[in-house]
Amino acid sequence: MELHVFYSTLLASIIACLVTTLGIYVINRFRRWGLKNVGYFICFAAGVLISVSFLHIIPKSFEMSSLAPVFLLVGFFGLFLLNRFLKVFLCDKSGVCDTSRGEGYVFGIIPMLGIGIHSFIDGVIYSVTFNVHVFTGILAAIGMIFHEFPEGIVTYILLMKSGFSKKKSLLYSFTAAAITTPLGVLISFPFVSSLNKTTLGILLSLSAGALVYVGTTHLLPEAEKESKKFSIVALALGILVAVIIILSKG
Repeated sequence: MELHVFYSTLLASIIACLVTTLGIYVINRFRRWGLKNVGYFICFAAGVLISVSFLHIIPKSFEMSSLAPVFLLVGFFGLFLLNRFLKVFLCDKSGVCDTSRGEGYVFGIIPMLGIGIHSFIDGVIYSVTFNVHVFTGILAAIGMIFHEFPEGIVTYILLMKSGFSKKKSLLYSFTAAAITTPLGVLISFPFVSSLNKTTLGILLSLSAGALVYVGTTHLLPEAEKESKKFSIVALALGILVAVIIILSKG
């Protein structure tokens, strides 16, 4: 295990944890400002994450393994199926989530668990991308870190709406959305760092599939809904930042 790679990976996950925590703090302390501007963070994160995936991470995984295209598809639909599986426990057959009775707590708990699993997977993705190359890890981290801010906000809001107290909403959203990312790094890094190039390429393509899924199905649709004047500017800025960083490396 190369210590500088481990410390870089852990640092990225800690920054992600802090950004998520900042989102939770902002929506708790400055609710109106947070709700007003969260769309800009989503648009920017969508631009960075999708651009980085298509311009750098996917081509890099294809170079490392001939099986990468297959696992790119597996990564994308694997995360899709995970989300579908979680929704089965959240909503009824018509897709309506019941929050009118005691079951309303489920409206907050199940998405919280889903976000917790997702954030843990983020930590695994950090381990994979940083082990391929620190630059690859940094590129992935930039887009992912910016989507952590609205993720913290969403987790907190769902818990509050489902009937949890402010104190419990703060504690649960921090535990699920923030601390799970460094935990994912600490658990996965020792295993990932011992893998050969071909296996890393496969895992990188799985990670890329997951990143594309998050960018195209979670972030981009929200960006499309944004009607604010400068939302498209935030999206374009995210794309531009990704392109500039990639070109500066090349």
